[in-house]
Amino acid sequence: MTIAWKEMKKSKTKFVILGSIIFLVSFLTFIISGLSNGLSQDNAALIKDLPAGQFYMSSDANETYNLSRINETVQKNELKKQKDATAFSIQMGFVNDAGDKQHSVAFVTSTDSKLFEKVGQGEVVLDRSLEEEGIKVGDTLTNNQFSGEFKVKGFVDQKKYSHAPVAYVNVENYKEIYRVNEMQLLFIPGQAKAQAITGLQSFSNKQFLNAIPSYNAEQMSLNMIVWFLVVISGMLFAIFFYMMNVQKIGLYGILKAIGVKTSSLFVMMWSQMLFITVIALGLSIALSQGFTMIAPKGMPFSLTVETTLQLSVIFIIIGFLGATLSGLQIKKVEPLQAIQQGEV
Repeated sequence: MTIAWKEMKKSKTKFVILGSIIFLVSFLTFIISGLSNGLSQDNAALIKDLPAGQFYMSSDANETYNLSRINETVQKNELKKQKDATAFSIQMGFVNDAGDKQHSVAFVTSTDSKLFEKVGQGEVVLDRSLEEEGIKVGDTLTNNQFSGEFKVKGFVDQKKYSHAPVAYVNVENYKEIYRVNEMQLLFIPGQAKAQAITGLQSFSNKQFLNAIPSYNAEQMSLNMIVWFLVVISGMLFAIFFYMMNVQKIGLYGILKAIGVKTSSLFVMMWSQMLFITVIALGLSIALSQGFTMIAPKGMPFSLTVETTLQLSVIFIIIGFLGATLSGLQIKKVEPLQAIQQGEV
């Protein structure tokens, strides 16, 4: 450890450069990960907030919930058998406020359930983001496909679907707007293993999220960028320590000749890697958490402590692997041959 520290003091410029690169890569990774989580909530908070269970849609819907129609008899039987089950529907639409300004919403309706807001006919409960757009409790909203009016009953926090605020409406009002009688989906909470229901296909929470085209494509792209950055950081460690080790072949030969074990040389390299990584991660975590406070209000950004810790551990593991792979040449160093070559 003493040798490692002395070397870092002697060649501090090299280590500062590596630390700066790791800081920038990890900072960018945290920011993109926070954006990914934020967009995930903004896209499907309505579904993500539901407890673990099983979603069911009609088998002939080709895994597209918009095309799904739950047979009314099947729905009635399942709701009778499963007391916590609920049938619900989601459709994109819009409402007009008193000033005739149009607001995009995701209309949601369900059978009686504690998982969804209960609203009466002619009432609507909205995501709180619409309150920021000037809509207030008691306001009257209209929809061109609805013969009546909606009175705003209240607001709920963080209920979004497909990046649109959710609008909970009564089943009968929903049926009038979309000219349908059947519900799209059946949800049974707490069901770890799907049961066979004639004419229906089952999905776990994760499977159903991935069946939402916009959610799957968006998350896949952002997660790919995150993992590319993690791999790049590992390659940076491998290349840096490989070049450092090539330059220190003579030194390693001398140390081996005086009895220093190969394992001790690896420990020296690992301690340098850990020191650089911890400092770089500490700075990037502090700045990325600070970014959550100064990020624009409408920006979907969410970097949780759990995600931060997971990425930090992954960075340390990748750094360890990169440094170890680059240090395999240390095992091959023959003291006499290395001393004859001299330190480059």
